[in-house]
Amino acid sequence: MDLTGLKKIDVLVIGAGAAGLMCAIEAGKRGRSVVVVDHSAKPAQKIRISGGGRCNFTNIHTSPENFISENKRFCVSALKRYTQHDFLDLVNRHNISWHEKTLGQLFCDESSFQIIDMLLDECDAADVTIKLNTEISNIIKREDGGFDVTTRTGAQWTCESLVVACGGLSIPKIGATGFGYQIARQFGINVIPTRAALVPFVFDPDLRARTGELSGISVDAIVQCNKKQFREGLLFTHRGLSGPSILQISSYWNEGDAITVNLNPEEDAFEILKAAKGENPKQAVHTVLSRILPNRLAQMITATHGLDRPIGETGDKALRKLAMDVNQWALTPSGTEGYRTAEVTIGGVDTKALSSKTMETRDVPGLYFIGEVVDVTGHLGGFNFQWAWSSGWSAGQVV
Repeated sequence: MDLTGLKKIDVLVIGAGAAGLMCAIEAGKRGRSVVVVDHSAKPAQKIRISGGGRCNFTNIHTSPENFISENKRFCVSALKRYTQHDFLDLVNRHNISWHEKTLGQLFCDESSFQIIDMLLDECDAADVTIKLNTEISNIIKREDGGFDVTTRTGAQWTCESLVVACGGLSIPKIGATGFGYQIARQFGINVIPTRAALVPFVFDPDLRARTGELSGISVDAIVQCNKKQFREGLLFTHRGLSGPSILQISSYWNEGDAITVNLNPEEDAFEILKAAKGENPKQAVHTVLSRILPNRLAQMITATHGLDRPIGETGDKALRKLAMDVNQWALTPSGTEGYRTAEVTIGGVDTKALSSKTMETRDVPGLYFIGEVVDVTGHLGGFNFQWAWSSGWSAGQVV
């Protein structure tokens, strides 16, 4: 589509990420004139860096239970109308080879750029125009319907439908901003308070001093907080804790909350310690513990309890307290690493303001919000991309 001298278009999408491109493709396929604008120099930056560069593009087990929102039912319609299987069909049509990792996570065999190229090819086929390095400076709702949108360089479009797909606050180094929330507030739409999610925890100096030497150690763990639990890998870092189980539980954690960690879900540490005490009382406590935990972790826990002595000289009460730090380690993170490393943003545009079927705002006809900017946040493992595909597709059917 040649935009030379053309000011009036059907659909303007703000944000050339997963949701925005999906919406643009669907609208373009319906014959709508579509322009996608993004302030970044390259499209789909989150897709590019996701999944270690291989893009965890969906999860085969996607269901509404995998999402967090003030309105837990809001995501149901979009997820049903455009499913993980629908997106996988698109991937297969483009001959992109993929593989399934643990817990239903689907990744490209080669590169995340395959998903980006697929979306750009679909945009091209649907006659969608993408304008990068383009910042919006002003949005005005027209009295006769539609919107006048002006860029910082003075370019202007008049559009019938305006789609906000510019994401949340997570990972600002790739261009994340709060612009989508700013647009919502401009039109009187409530924004649920936001915070970093799917993000590592950090410790206070005292706890960090105890665990700093454990950086790089990983274990299978069950992590609990606020009546929610996840069993996946846990990784000690030089600042605190990371790994899939920690990222998952961080979405349910609020400042000041304690978490409980089972560092060895398969075994009862007290029973192992008690049995070892009877079998060989001269062996060191940490020697026994290192049979079920990495050695450095076993040494840290025993040192914390001051049990640098033979297990036969250690009372059962002390062993039980030690075992609690294996199977029920209670700790309170001092915080998270914040938006700098968070994979997603919890909170966002209040779903009460939106139609769950079309993503259109109820009180501002022609204005749509899709993807991460909306108060719908998925678990780790491809769910947030599926929300982008599903919400983008839903809006694309009607804009």
